[in-house]
Amino acid sequence: MSPFPSSAPRTETWRHVRLTVDHGVATVTLARPEKLNALTFGGYADLRDLLAELSRDGSVRALVLGGEGRGFCSGGDVDEIIGATLAMSSGELLDFTRMTGQVVRALRECPFPVIAALHGVAAGAGSVLALAADFRIADPSARFAFLFTRVALAGADMGAAYLLPRIVGLGHATRLLMLGDAVRAPEAERIGLISEMVDEGQADEAAAALARRLADGPALAYAQTKALLTAELDMPLSAAVEMDAASQALLMGSADYAEFHAAFTEKRSPKWQGR
Repeated sequence: MSPFPSSAPRTETWRHVRLTVDHGVATVTLARPEKLNALTFGGYADLRDLLAELSRDGSVRALVLGGEGRGFCSGGDVDEIIGATLAMSSGELLDFTRMTGQVVRALRECPFPVIAALHGVAAGAGSVLALAADFRIADPSARFAFLFTRVALAGADMGAAYLLPRIVGLGHATRLLMLGDAVRAPEAERIGLISEMVDEGQADEAAAALARRLADGPALAYAQTKALLTAELDMPLSAAVEMDAASQALLMGSADYAEFHAAFTEKRSPKWQGR
């Protein structure tokens, strides 16, 4: 995403999500606990636009995505989305499904790492939001369910059929996307769907600690690492190696690279500037 801001003012209030920013760490909370944080049209749109704003902001260096209440996110709201889509035209449906994909792209393309803090259910679209994060930190109550075939839709929703095989392998991804069965935390950790398992009720705290570590680190290096991980998924080795070479050459001219050498020489900790 382009870091250049437009003349539009920064959004002060988001209706469908809660945002806090603390010294480079943004925390975005899905806040419909009475509905297990089920997503609405407005919720998707807020996430899409919020991620774009934060990407242009320049001060955010890490983001935690979590859910209020008993779970992370139960997916799309059955009444407000599934019921409503039955009355939509083909064009309106395509606008909606493209918007959901734009949220996933925004999570993958934002220039800072995203940590999903998971407890309780992450189902349907909620499971894909978690999948699109760079890190998934979960407590033992977490469970995933890619429910799309359960509602007579393809399991390949919002990029799930692209992302999931690259995380857990084609065999596990086929099973999860075809059958829509719940995957509880122990199995999710075993197949690599969870980055880190923590004690009951500690996912938010652990995610915040990781976000702080990332925000205090070499932000430019992290941003480029994330960009390369995504860009090189479909590249042949020769193209990936060439992209790595060009990226490293650029980073070798950064202030942070010079700061590492100065700190090493002076036997002190680096003071990263993110440039």
